[in-house]
Amino acid sequence: MKLYHRLKEARFLSRPNRFIALCEVEGEAAVCHVKNTGRCRELLLPGVAVWLEESRNPARKTRYDLVAVESRGYTVNMDSQAPNLIFAEWARQGGYLPGLTDLKAESVYGASRFDFSFRVGDKQGFVEIKGVTLFDDANMAFFPDVPTQRGVKHIHELIAARQAGYEAGICFVLQREDVVGLAPNDGTDPAFGQALRQAHAAGVRVIAAVCHVTPESCAITHTVPIHL
Repeated sequence: MKLYHRLKEARFLSRPNRFIALCEVEGEAAVCHVKNTGRCRELLLPGVAVWLEESRNPARKTRYDLVAVESRGYTVNMDSQAPNLIFAEWARQGGYLPGLTDLKAESVYGASRFDFSFRVGDKQGFVEIKGVTLFDDANMAFFPDVPTQRGVKHIHELIAARQAGYEAGICFVLQREDVVGLAPNDGTDPAFGQALRQAHAAGVRVIAAVCHVTPESCAITHTVPIHL
């Protein structure tokens, strides 16, 4: 899936706060919007190559969006809005569940608004999408990179939906292509790891989908094991 146009390669300099980064573009420093509010400390290192999408809106305060970064010879997509788009394309092609129809974004169940609802046959289901950009030197992925009370709440709602007879799932979209597996990041957010294990035991479908990533595109190619 092609996601971006008008890309420029740049060098990351610093990140004054979670919303902006300073990058060197064509020999000049530019303030860029970071399309990911996670820490991303392992990715955004001074001097690394990054890719910026130039905005078509001349009234914007920042001219560029930082959307991807080079990490250990691979491109990592950093756009937190991309995983839902990538999943939707993959699911509509039959990658998530055979026979899936009626995929709809932003569906309410209980006290949560899930990323997608869908139907398989006569059964309705819900799925939450989690973009993953935290990887170790052994090519393992971890989630989350910051504590997420909202994520834990959504997992408990998915468990309730599953117990009520709905299909329910969590799809981790791994935004680098050499990843071999995913595990909950218990050191950062033990509550999320505990909730994820409870969801798996309750029959919530938990999968990790690996993407082929280029600076301008990203698409799911296969799944890898979840280590709970």
